Amino acid sequence: MNLADERKSYTRGTLRRSDLTKCPIEFFEKWYAEAKGYVHEGNAMTLATVSKDGQPLQRTVLLKTVDERGFVFYSNYLSRKAKMMQENDQVCLLFPWIDLERQVIIRGRVEKVSREESQAYFVTRPRESQLGAWVSEQSSDIENREVLENGLKELEAQFEGKDIPLPDFWGGYLVRPDTIEFWQGGPGRVHDRFEYRRDGDVWNAVRLSP
Repeated sequence: MNLADERKSYTRGTLRRSDLTKCPIEFFEKWYAEAKGYVHEGNAMTLATVSKDGQPLQRTVLLKTVDERGFVFYSNYLSRKAKMMQENDQVCLLFPWIDLERQVIIRGRVEKVSREESQAYFVTRPRESQLGAWVSEQSSDIENREVLENGLKELEAQFEGKDIPLPDFWGGYLVRPDTIEFWQGGPGRVHDRFEYRRDGDVWNAVRLSP
């Protein structure tokens, strides 16, 4: 299969220094608000981790909070990604907002959020998602799908008429950003790229060559 002729000209917009805000989190929120009207699951982001032996791995997770601290998502603390983040806390996030010809790349360090913050989010999840957190030994080998389906039935019976508690092995992660890059596609592959770099409590924006 030859994909050499698969290409598209990017013409939706430009990104100039005058468009930027002082804080990259504020600018991210602006772009995210625009993405919500065009992109399916605009909060879907690729999380890249690297194991202690240098092996990278990527997967899609969902952004659930963004604030002055950084970017929060939730997962199983015993999963493959969790083990990799424990070995190496440097991670990268990518928001591929292709319909807007934009992407955002975030590099930083990851840490667990408090159990109180995880609990506050967990109770907002649909009941079936709460059960899903309990039944999945994420990333582990299983014999077949029936293992999950039977496990769900047992959990439904166990928690019938009761609130479902937050599992000890499940909760949130916060990515504290060191750099945040905003990319806007341009004609002829002459794209606009600005990278915010953290210097203590100050952010400096630098234009990057496409």
